[in-house]
Amino acid sequence: MPTYRAPLASLRFLLHDVLDAPGVLAGAGWAEVSAELIDDVLSQAARFTEEVIAPADAPADREGARCTADGVRLPEGLRSAYRAWVEGEWGGLAGDPAYGGQGLPEVLDTAVTEMVCGAGLAFSIVPGLTRGAVRAIAAHGGDALKARWLPPMVRGEWTGAMALTEPQAGTDLGLLRTRAEPAGDGTHRITGQKMFISAADHDLTDNVVHLVLARLPDAPPGTRGISLFLVPRALPDGARNAWRVLSVEAKMGLHASPTCVVAYDGATGWLVGEAHRGLPAMFTMMNHERLFVAVQGIGAGEAATGMAEAYARDRLQGRAPDGPHAPDRPADPITAHPDVRRMLLTARALTEAGRALALWTALAMDRAHHSGDPAVQREAEGWAALLTPVLKAAGTDFGFEAAVLAQQVMGGHGYIRDNDVERIVRDVRATQIYEGTNGVQALDLVGRKLAMDGGRPLRRLLDAIDGTAAALAADPDTAGLAAPLAAATDRLRGAVAGLGEAPSPLTAAAVATDTLRLLALVAYGWMWGLMALAAVRRRRAGGGDAAFLAGRLALARFFSAKLLPDTLALEARIRAGHATVTDPDGGPPGA
Repeated sequence: MPTYRAPLASLRFLLHDVLDAPGVLAGAGWAEVSAELIDDVLSQAARFTEEVIAPADAPADREGARCTADGVRLPEGLRSAYRAWVEGEWGGLAGDPAYGGQGLPEVLDTAVTEMVCGAGLAFSIVPGLTRGAVRAIAAHGGDALKARWLPPMVRGEWTGAMALTEPQAGTDLGLLRTRAEPAGDGTHRITGQKMFISAADHDLTDNVVHLVLARLPDAPPGTRGISLFLVPRALPDGARNAWRVLSVEAKMGLHASPTCVVAYDGATGWLVGEAHRGLPAMFTMMNHERLFVAVQGIGAGEAATGMAEAYARDRLQGRAPDGPHAPDRPADPITAHPDVRRMLLTARALTEAGRALALWTALAMDRAHHSGDPAVQREAEGWAALLTPVLKAAGTDFGFEAAVLAQQVMGGHGYIRDNDVERIVRDVRATQIYEGTNGVQALDLVGRKLAMDGGRPLRRLLDAIDGTAAALAADPDTAGLAAPLAAATDRLRGAVAGLGEAPSPLTAAAVATDTLRLLALVAYGWMWGLMALAAVRRRRAGGGDAAFLAGRLALARFFSAKLLPDTLALEARIRAGHATVTDPDGGPPGA
């Protein structure tokens, strides 16, 4: 069966032709990040993910993570792949050079991360969480804390995990009970139990650094009383810290990634940032992790779609409705059947647009961090804040949908454990749940992000999409894409305005998921507009792969005609409001 193939052509097209990443990065202080450097990193990452990570994924899934008396043990293939990862210095690609990183931009790291996620979703969790922990410590830790813990974490020699959830406290972190008692020597003793802790323990590295939310003795109630602590497995003197793994969860997927229940029995921890200000510090990590999880969904969608495409080209079954497409063969490839093409095109169109929006957002973050211009920084941070919940939810929802479509294309072969798509469907399902369920992302969007900064980020987004629609209309090769995008944008504008005028606070909560999906589809349509314009420019300039560029235009037309009309139904559901959802006599929830 086909295995993972990195989407190099798509990544290069997006970074060079659509986003002009080298030019944007040069303006933000990365003059050394040339087009040649970007292509070299992408090529090396493609080889590494295809040849090292992907072959380890299926055996690791079959073997799974094991909880032993000596700690959690991972499959040998995963350990070998991780050793190669550290030796190749991949973990520090975008890390701060002050701590041993290479200092490359986030947009390039995002492209590499997508390939890692596509090749092995379980593998991706350890480096992904470590990068998030590094960000939180770098942003909020003191100098001594950063000097001690960051260099080995940036190099990947130690890994990170975040410990938030407790049996009684998931999304509502104000309910957590884990305690932190001052020890009198600048450290604290952490006591409590956490669950659903990804990569909490393993034998990949000598140390695992937990970022733990806990309450000090004088903590006020609720989220205002939460502090953040660094709690390693191995203390600076080499002694084992006082925490232990009680169990590894038996999960639907991600069998090679240990999701643990952890007991802290007076474990030594160091305060990160200010007392009682742990939640803002943790959100530095969580926001990065939400973008990472979006990329997980996109990578999984890409992997499944590529496998289904390869299968469909070879699988012979029946004849096409318009007559034989392969008259010299006993049957046609199933790519000749319109419904199979519909599924493949849907999966491909969603995956490519998600990739484009993720890279666009990462480039905005690079501008925010490195431009030095406060106005540019404020604008870019607004873009990233607005799009973080959209990307997390849409990237994972559409990634799961793409994987299920790929499974359907492959029929019975897609349901068999020997084939990779079955595993991808199981693995990617978790991405819709962890790092804040997608329903929580929708509530964040309608409750905070749409109105953020007086609504300016949303207005900038709508104005940018309007500008793209105008550019599409002005070019005869893309004019047919303009009106559908403009109409969908107007639906979004009207739906959001209606939320602001709703008389009940129940309305926004009841239609939050539909609102997020509407915004996501419009943003994806925007990305397809940008890709179509770039493909036409490239074709007229006489460069590029003609078939690839024609494929971009065909996918843009498919998205416009077949997927963007979903915004009509979403608008209708949003305008229907909350009554049928919250009616106490409306059915089982109130029974």
